[in-house]
Amino acid sequence: MNGLTLAERYFERYGGELLDGEFAAWRDRIAVGLAGDGSDCLGFDDELSRDHDWGPGFCLWLTDADHVAIGPALQRVYERLPKSFAGFERATTEWGSGRVGVLKTGEWYKQYLRHPDGPQTLFDWLRVPEKDLAACTAGRVFHDPLDDFSRRRRRLLAFYPDDVRLAKIGARCMSVGQSGQYNFARALARGEIFAARYAEIKFCNDVMSLVYLLNRRYAPYYKWLHRGLLTLPQLGRFVHAQVEALVHSADAEEKRARIDALCEVTIAEMQAEGLTGSDSPFLVDHGPLIHEKIDDPALRRLSVLVG
Repeated sequence: MNGLTLAERYFERYGGELLDGEFAAWRDRIAVGLAGDGSDCLGFDDELSRDHDWGPGFCLWLTDADHVAIGPALQRVYERLPKSFAGFERATTEWGSGRVGVLKTGEWYKQYLRHPDGPQTLFDWLRVPEKDLAACTAGRVFHDPLDDFSRRRRRLLAFYPDDVRLAKIGARCMSVGQSGQYNFARALARGEIFAARYAEIKFCNDVMSLVYLLNRRYAPYYKWLHRGLLTLPQLGRFVHAQVEALVHSADAEEKRARIDALCEVTIAEMQAEGLTGSDSPFLVDHGPLIHEKIDDPALRRLSVLVG
């Protein structure tokens, strides 16, 4: 059983009792679900995940005012819920506390986004790490009549403003082309094996990030970046397979061929979306063309490398 299913079943078994008891008057003001950091929120957990910060549990999100009124009492009742459920018990490390239980909605979002209501400007959107946006939109909401938590979540799920997405796609074109199509081969020619391997991994990371952007999905924490490609409808499975073959290969010519194949399909996808009209096989040539499509003057004045 994965962690999200376990959390929802645990809530279905005990959440009603918790919300219908002494907190019945607050039932329609409490949001319940599981979201945030962790492989369980992404749906990528497995048996290896169960040794830390995994197990029965869910989040109860309150407004600041409601937390003052009932937060500590609700937390005490939550802590009295059974520790074991469906044959599992939650294991929590010193770094994993606070992922479940009673939480303030605004503070929960602020820890990831620097503001309780999420990014406020285009530059705010640009600065927030993608993995934090992925954490905020991962998981599942089980109950939220007030719609305070879910309203903020829906805004994030709508993805980046168009100008920010363009800035990021343009920047990824630059880094993918520089690392994979340019620096990888040059480092090999010089015998700089560390630099070549770094360029290869940098290329893989950034081309995967580019595919997430093309799918309008936030790239998760690096550990799940490759696996998450399998959930993306556009290029996801192809890029997943090509990256896996690339990093497993010991043949430099095969690596270069797979780098070229990955660049070719991403360029074709961007052409199909109307992001670029260039036929250049070099991704660096596409970055400035995409960046120039940004409407906001201040954002367009930034270097194409920023994103």
